[in-house]
Amino acid sequence: MSRRLPSFARAQRGFSMIEVLVAVLILAFGLLGFAMLQTMSVRFVQSSNYRTQATNLAYDLLDQMRSNRYQAGWYTNAAFAAGTVQASSCTRNLGTAVTLNNNITRWQCQVVQALGEGASATVVNANGQVTVGIAWGDQRWDPANPDGRTTFTLVSQL
Repeated sequence: MSRRLPSFARAQRGFSMIEVLVAVLILAFGLLGFAMLQTMSVRFVQSSNYRTQATNLAYDLLDQMRSNRYQAGWYTNAAFAAGTVQASSCTRNLGTAVTLNNNITRWQCQVVQALGEGASATVVNANGQVTVGIAWGDQRWDPANPDGRTTFTLVSQL
């Protein structure tokens, strides 16, 4: 009593090596695409974080100017060029008095600590219309322009 398989069942006894290789290749391309998606997502989230930080810092300076309208023109001293404020020189002095210069120095340190030492800021007060601009390097993934700068500008009337 030998048991014989039908002819169509004898021909199919498993996967061929080529089928397995094709399946592995398709899976590899899918995983590679997923890894690229994750990489781009991390980059865009970091860029979004920088934009949020710049927005908050610009509104912070503008709120300081609104709270001290009589000396709002002095806040134009908050402007600084890239590389002139070092994060290592920023310290928190709890015992010092709250003065306009201390507020400006604190704000400059916050900009540099949040956006990097390549960040810069401009502050213009023209007859009560204030423009606060914050620029930072945010083009790490652009091979054509790796040193490109992103600028956030806020304009408001005091």
